[in-house]
This record gives sequence, C-alpha cells and structure tokens, in this order.
Amino acid sequence: MDVNAAVAAAAAIAGVGTGVVAMLAFRWSEREQAKPTRSSLHTDAVLPPGVDTVLSVLRSSAVVLDEADSVVKASSAAYALGLVRGGKLAVEPMLQMARDSRRDGEIRQVELDLPRRGTGRGEALAVSARVAPLGSRLVLLLVEDLTEARRIEAVRRDFVANVSHELKTPVGALSLLSEAVMDASDDPEAVTRFAGRMQVEATRLTSLVQELIDLSRVQNDDPLEDAEPVRIDELLAEAIDRCRQQAGTKQITMATGGTADLHVWGNRGQLAAALGNLVENAVNYSPARTRVGIAGRRVSAPGGDLIEIAVTDQGIGISDRDKERIFERFYRVDPARSRATGGTGLGLAIVKHVAASHGGEVTVWSAEGQGSTFTLRLPEAVREKDRDKAGRRPDRPLIEPDDLDDEDDRPYETFTDEQHPAPEVLP
Repeated sequence: MDVNAAVAAAAAIAGVGTGVVAMLAFRWSEREQAKPTRSSLHTDAVLPPGVDTVLSVLRSSAVVLDEADSVVKASSAAYALGLVRGGKLAVEPMLQMARDSRRDGEIRQVELDLPRRGTGRGEALAVSARVAPLGSRLVLLLVEDLTEARRIEAVRRDFVANVSHELKTPVGALSLLSEAVMDASDDPEAVTRFAGRMQVEATRLTSLVQELIDLSRVQNDDPLEDAEPVRIDELLAEAIDRCRQQAGTKQITMATGGTADLHVWGNRGQLAAALGNLVENAVNYSPARTRVGIAGRRVSAPGGDLIEIAVTDQGIGISDRDKERIFERFYRVDPARSRATGGTGLGLAIVKHVAASHGGEVTVWSAEGQGSTFTLRLPEAVREKDRDKAGRRPDRPLIEPDDLDDEDDRPYETFTDEQHPAPEVLP
C-alpha cells in the first residue's frame, strides 16, 4: 500500500509539474506573439486608423518612422527618390529632423538639395521636407519634389533677363540718337542720318515686341478653337511675299515645289507665322546669289498621313552643339549677325510651339558649310482616295533647291545698294 501510495503521489506531482510547465509555455508564447517583430514594423497594423488611407492619396512622398528610426510605412515615390534604403531613412538631415521632432513634438520643415541616384552627372534633386509627430511613437515625414518648379522658375528668370536685355538695346539706342538729333539741329544732313538710324532701331523694337506677343499667344491659345483647313500653297505664298524685298536685295532665288493640293488643320495665323519664320531665317542666313528651296509632300505615318514642309538654304550651316539649342528662346547661333539682320532669337521658339500645339514637330538637318534644312511636319487635314504617293525617300535629310521649280522661272527683281543702302551700325 505504501508503495502504491508513493507511486500515486509521484504521478500527481509529475502531472502538476507538467501542467505548470504547459501553462508557462502557453503564457510565454502569447507574450512573444504580442511583441512587435521586425516584419510587423513594416505592416500597416501599427499605424493609427485612417493614416494609411490618407498617405495613399497624398502627392508628396511619405515616410513613417517608429521610435527606433525604422521605416513603418513608405510610399513608392519615397523609394523612387532614394529616401528609403534597406528599411531605413537614407537622408541623414531628414533623420535628424525626425529625431528632434519625436523628442520635442515640434513640426519642422527644411529645403534640401539631394544628389540624384544613378545619373552620374552631379545633378541635384531639390526637395522640401516636413516632419511632424504622429501619435506618441511614430513620426511622419512628407517630402515634396521641387526640382521641376525650380527649373521653371529659372526659365522664367532667364526669360525676363533676356527680354530686359533685348529691350534695353534698342531703347538705349533711341535715347542716344534722340540726343544726337537735338545736338545736330542745325545740321540737316546729320538729322536725316540720325533719323534713319532711329527708324531702324524702332523697327527692331517693334519686331521684338510683336514676336513676344506672338510667342505668348501660341503658348496660351488653343489653336483648335479657330481651326480651319489651311492650304499649304497659300501659307507659302504669304511667307515668300514677306521676304520678297530682302531676297531680291541679296539676289536670292526662291524655289518651290510640291505644295499644291496639300492641307493641314489648324490656326491659319499661327501656321503662317511659323512657316514665315522658317523662310525668313533661310533668307537672312543665306549668302548673296544663292537659292532657298521650299518643298511640300505627303508622308505616311502610323497615326495618319502627315504634311511635311522642308525649307532648305545654302548657308554656313549649324554645328551639332548649336543644333541642340536653336529652338530655345533668345538663343542665337551668331548673335552679331542676328542683330545685324534684325533677328530677335524668338522665331524658332515660335515655330516649335506652333508645331507642338498642332500635333506636329519641327526638326533640323544641318552640316557646317553645307546649309540647313528645317522640316515642319503637321497632321493632314483632308485625305484623298487617289493621290500620288511618289516622292523622295523619307530618310533623305536634305531637299536640294536645284531639284525644285523656280517660283516664276526667274530670280526676284534685283535692287541696287543705292536703292537700299545698308543701315549704319551704332558705335
């Protein structure tokens, strides 16, 4: 009996011990499950209700940090900007801001220039960072990309500076010439000479103001509001008439071809200004006794046929470096020559905006010493069932003026230097 009692007691004690161990193991398991793990820090469960939804609709890059500076939540934009790497905030100034905000509960904001990842060109990424506490343990970081805004602001500053400089030159010249006229009031020949130079500067000033107005209009106006079918040959006739006198003075022959029965859809005034600028540039930058060719054709494209208008000159050509910038506002390949010919540096910028607003493009082919070809491509307005698709190879970069028919089989009327004397250059 004693032995059986002892065995029963031992069994009871073992059972009790097993139960205690099982209970302790269960409690320990519950405690471990309740602890936040490394993976749980990156889930949405630790975020206050509704925060995840708010962050998902923000345009700014969002990062939420816990008390250990680990990333709890980060938007895809934050990863794209390189703010988060390996579950940590990779920008030390922002990390320090987060720690300071967590310590004193203050909201902080700063603008930073960060290096771009993977470009290797040293370009800075301008951002605005704002840090605020989110509850008792978390910190919210919002980062706004200011790079594009700064670029636009820089373009605006450059534009204002360029406009101011371009306006200052003729205005200053007019002021000096007016003083010269007053001082030479008793010399009729001097008054006549100075008055002629004042007229040249006034014309230059008028052209600059008009092109600024045209550029503003093509940037802001919708060409489809007053759109209509426009004949290319009519636009070409206006462009040639605009340059007739200058081409005749330099004995430049205008050659045209292929523009009959071609139509585009758009604003007639803007299209006439764009084509006129291309033809005028070709005449201005062509040597005397050369040819300028204007050719049109229909080319096939996946989205519909295009009308291609090529303006070719036999000038000095454009270097590869300058070709990348010639469509910028106020950029001139040869500033001295541009001013001598009355150029403002806005003509090609207007052409670019008109082409883009009409769903087309403008390109340039040029080689130094071989001339240039500017090609304007616009969507066709009317499709014809039976049309001649014959033409030059689409990949040919230059349309030779000698291959075109002269406008009227004879050069323009030639004017002598006595009839059109060259304007005097201000000292």
